[in-house]
Amino acid sequence: MADSTINLGAKVQPQYKRWGLPAWLVFICVVTFTVLLSAGAVIYKNAPPIPDKIVSSQQEIILTHDQIEHGQITYLGRGGQHIGSIWGHGSYLAPDWTADVLHRWGLATAGVLYNNDRTFSQEDLEALSDVERATLQARVQQEFKINRYAEDVDTLTLSPAQTKGLEQVFADYHELLSNGSAIHSIPRGWFKDESEIHDVTAFLTWTAWSASANRPNAPFSYTANFPHDDLIGNNAPGQFVIWSIVSVIVLIAGIAGFIFIYLTQEDADEIQVVESRPSIRIATPSQKATTLFFGVAMALFCVQILMGMVTAHYAVEGEGFYGVPIQDYLPYAASRTWHLQLAVFWIATCWLAAGLYFAPRFGKHEPKFQVWGNSTLLVALTVVVVGSLVGAWASVQGILGGDNSFWFGHQGYEYVELGRLWQLLLIGGMVFWLFLMYRALKPALKGEGSKTGLNHFFLYSAITIPLFYASGLMYTNHTPVSIAEYWRWWVVHLWVEGFFEVFATVAIAYLCSELGFLKRSSALRATYLTTILYLGSGVIGTLHHLYFSGTPVFITAMGAVASALEVVPLTLIGFEVLKSMRLSKEAEGFYRLPLKFFIATCFWNLVGAGVFGFLINPPIVLYYSQGLNTTPIHAHSALYGVYGSLAIALMLFALREITPDEAWDEKGFNFSFWWINIGLVLMMVMGLIPNGFYQLVQSVNHGTWYARSAEVIGSAWMQWTVWLRIPGDMVFAIGAIVLVVSVVRAIYGIFQQPTQAQPDDIPIITSKS
Repeated sequence: MADSTINLGAKVQPQYKRWGLPAWLVFICVVTFTVLLSAGAVIYKNAPPIPDKIVSSQQEIILTHDQIEHGQITYLGRGGQHIGSIWGHGSYLAPDWTADVLHRWGLATAGVLYNNDRTFSQEDLEALSDVERATLQARVQQEFKINRYAEDVDTLTLSPAQTKGLEQVFADYHELLSNGSAIHSIPRGWFKDESEIHDVTAFLTWTAWSASANRPNAPFSYTANFPHDDLIGNNAPGQFVIWSIVSVIVLIAGIAGFIFIYLTQEDADEIQVVESRPSIRIATPSQKATTLFFGVAMALFCVQILMGMVTAHYAVEGEGFYGVPIQDYLPYAASRTWHLQLAVFWIATCWLAAGLYFAPRFGKHEPKFQVWGNSTLLVALTVVVVGSLVGAWASVQGILGGDNSFWFGHQGYEYVELGRLWQLLLIGGMVFWLFLMYRALKPALKGEGSKTGLNHFFLYSAITIPLFYASGLMYTNHTPVSIAEYWRWWVVHLWVEGFFEVFATVAIAYLCSELGFLKRSSALRATYLTTILYLGSGVIGTLHHLYFSGTPVFITAMGAVASALEVVPLTLIGFEVLKSMRLSKEAEGFYRLPLKFFIATCFWNLVGAGVFGFLINPPIVLYYSQGLNTTPIHAHSALYGVYGSLAIALMLFALREITPDEAWDEKGFNFSFWWINIGLVLMMVMGLIPNGFYQLVQSVNHGTWYARSAEVIGSAWMQWTVWLRIPGDMVFAIGAIVLVVSVVRAIYGIFQQPTQAQPDDIPIITSKS
């Protein structure tokens, strides 16, 4: 009988139960990835066509496929999504180019139809009587909603009014792209070459056409009528309301099911209480080297905060920083690129370093030359970080262009900005990191027996890190935007929000079991349950980023329903930790700070990823809020709040174990915890929330084009809410500086200690206990 059971807390389960959760996890992955890949195939098939040529009704060639594609390459190479946005994806200070071109084109076409004057303005439109305006808008909508693309000859024919109206758009954009705009932080001379200006405008025009012309056999455009514009007839499809309601119902049911599962799986005697205060461990040589990763991560964190301040200030002083004309040296597109790239870099560095630290600890084995491997990886990652940042800046400045920009500079897409060369080198570094982890973990893998235990789960989760980051190689700067967006979100959503979070969850659960906060069986079960919840909702939930990216409308249905379940995945382990803390005051004192940052992760996961994430989940809400400052509310509270806090928690778990007491700045870490989190709350409440919701009101009432217009961006309300961010930003920055100082002090103290050749089962006391 003993051979056919496995101990799960106080319960005795038949042997087949042992494979229950792992089998469910495999099943969930197979089903969800089948759905996601199938959706990708449909996206490929139904992407908006890029015509071989766009012609007038007299068959005169207006634009060609090559001009549109060259415009896309040029646009992406000069910063792309960091200087305005396409279909709502990108930065929020410059216009959404799709919405802006579409409205300008609509107004010019209305003028041609009304009095043959293509300089017709919004003021002219509003000066008409209600009847005249309604009649004119109906005529404009007929011009834009009829799809005149002929697939058999791969040609798009524009109406006479559209053709003449488009001439005004090209005239306006020649002025805008060459002379810039201070209110939108578009630098003067952004483009100097006449062909580049023409082709970038051609690309933006194509995005506007695909956003207005109805899909074949559908009453809405290729982008589901996004962006909102009453003049063109772009209003939310009725399905968006239905699926938004369904997503809320699914969310409520999902939360209820989650709580039910947690309560029914709970055992009263599963919680262990650590016997006494843990002792300080002596670090192995590789673990000492790993602490330098944390030092580099904190340096990147500081620079990222500085770039965030510069980027935010551009919203109130479009050409400088408190009178300093930095636009010529560090344009908005460059500072924003660095701000986002550095966020990914420092968080990923902490997570990678945690893996390198925990592998020999869990495996109780220090491989030969491991310290050299860790040091080599740190140098390599530093080269990639510096190279990618310099390359991105050179591309934005126009030093690199075309395919050179793509390979060595800026790919043009948010969060995957780094040039393809640096991307390949980073993937190579992750594979080397995986090799280093496997070497140290190998004895534990051999000794575990079960292929589904925590050691193996830790390894499996680590394998997904380079694997899913490599999905960013599936597109180039020539790939149509709809398809590129599909693969980009594999990186942004699946890699960052999915598998990196799974890896961190496994590491936390493993560590909690090692420290006695959780029984190993309880930690393993909780890890499988949270991973099933992550991937069961998160994989298909990737589609909620693609509602308006030229995808079929059924993508909206799947994305809305699946992403509604992505609210509370970390709370399962968080509940276990909270219970343990209440029963183990000794452990709470020793690991109090790492656990506080982990609990902050749980809090921000609910608020940032859950509450504010719902701003980009229900289709009817996102229809009006996409591309506005409502998205940074979610981005800041989730990217730092969840992933940043989790990175710091992992870092502090590692540092606490090997830092002598005299070098551990408990007060400093506690100070930084409160100031960083209070600063983030102030940033939300005083700046981003009132700023974003004001824009949302303008989008609902007037259209996306207006919410991103100079009238709104430069309004007193928007300007003041940017200034009101300063107190929160400063509180956050002070907390971050104290955190960095405390981390440096801990690392210095660690390097003052001797090293041990191999990790030991019994911690070696190196300071007063």
